[in-house]
Amino acid sequence: MGRREDGGKIEGIVGEVMGNMGLTSAQEVLLPGYLASFDRLFGDQRTRTTFGEALKGVISAGSLVCQRIAQGSTVLCRAKEGGQRVSRMARGESTQRSQVNAETLTEVLRERGVGHLAEAQSDELWLVADGSELRKPCAREMPCLMQVKDLDGRLVAGYRTLNVVGITPSRRGILYHRLFSTQEETFVSESWEVQRALQAVSASVERLKSRQSVTWIMDSVFDDVAVWRTLWEQEEHLVCRVKHLERLVAWQTPDGQWVAGDIHGAVGTLQKMAKAQTEMVVRRDGQPRAKRQPVPVEIRAGAIRLTYQTNVRREGPGEEKQRMLWLVEVRLLGTALEPWLLLTDWPVTDAESAVRIFRMYRQRWAVEDSFHFLKDILGWEEVQLLDLQGVRTLLALGWVAAGFLYELGVSLEWEEVQLLARLGGWIARPNTQPGKIILTRGLRRLLDMLVTQALLEKYRAEHGDLPPRLAAFLSSPAHHL
Repeated sequence: MGRREDGGKIEGIVGEVMGNMGLTSAQEVLLPGYLASFDRLFGDQRTRTTFGEALKGVISAGSLVCQRIAQGSTVLCRAKEGGQRVSRMARGESTQRSQVNAETLTEVLRERGVGHLAEAQSDELWLVADGSELRKPCAREMPCLMQVKDLDGRLVAGYRTLNVVGITPSRRGILYHRLFSTQEETFVSESWEVQRALQAVSASVERLKSRQSVTWIMDSVFDDVAVWRTLWEQEEHLVCRVKHLERLVAWQTPDGQWVAGDIHGAVGTLQKMAKAQTEMVVRRDGQPRAKRQPVPVEIRAGAIRLTYQTNVRREGPGEEKQRMLWLVEVRLLGTALEPWLLLTDWPVTDAESAVRIFRMYRQRWAVEDSFHFLKDILGWEEVQLLDLQGVRTLLALGWVAAGFLYELGVSLEWEEVQLLARLGGWIARPNTQPGKIILTRGLRRLLDMLVTQALLEKYRAEHGDLPPRLAAFLSSPAHHL
């Protein structure tokens, strides 16, 4: 195909992005350097190649279906049974000399995430924990399917996942991912799964605690004394949305007396602390439909005291402890939405501390953004295998792809990343930056171009030339680069 004289420069940048040229130390988060973090898992070159090409295929195809992954790779699309090659790697059938599975991939991803977060100049680290369902409503033969809720609250077949993303003002890192099912023979309990995640992440960020305070930001599914106890034992903080209004606590009266009751009763004693503003998709009073817009909020707070046993859902004797906490209510003014009711062990005594807790919880939406990204852009719920290990490995590969795209987003000054953004349709404007979706779209266009070139070269090698009409179409001036 024809190209302008500067086509060589463009191809050079393309080659560098895809790892065909050496990288400087400042560019180590581009794909070759990123993949190098996983090198210790590979005992043979074939598995290393399959893994790297599968990662490109996931991004290019936006799918976790093995055949589509292969079609998105310049190597696997030309290989005999490229889709089966991805499938065998995921199931562990072709990796006897390698250690490629969901656990090892997640471990490397966590180590890289911690290293990425450690480079941030911040004295705070926020750990955003959430669960998400992998829904397979039409699946009948996939292994160990359990019941999960769809977006309308109906029960459908699927799996459950636990995920943790670490956040600083300038960085994100994926620190934990695990898919599980209550139907597995080795399943213990969902509480055990949560405790496993809390302890694994805490151990991984231990070295950061000397200079960063660690705060877990959690949705209402983690409204559980057993969860909070573990965090306090790990010397970590929490901001958790309240689910159980009937939980027994004590609150303080204006004259300093403590009154026993429950959280529902404590809400009425909260004092107005501050006003703030957020942006969200919501229908304001008098509007016909929801849209993204500024929303004013009012924040109220007050101190409460929690008494708990340290052996909640834990064998052996425990002891009774008391903890001073703060109850924070966020009212979304001008909407019909229920207020957010948050519990934290950070003191909330003035407007500044109240707004800080509100902004912390607001960051929890970053994880929902990650789930949307994985499900819609990387085809999370398209995974199809009759082997639970394979399902887990493919889903972990999706998180590996997401981790790479996260790291691209902090390197916008690089020429390579700016090119990806332009390929994705980004138009530079003051105070705006391309997000993961734009960068993914650009990377897909790049990968599609390389796959197309590979397939055309394969056809030429087998048949001598392209079909006349297609050759004429590609050689027309309108299709020159």
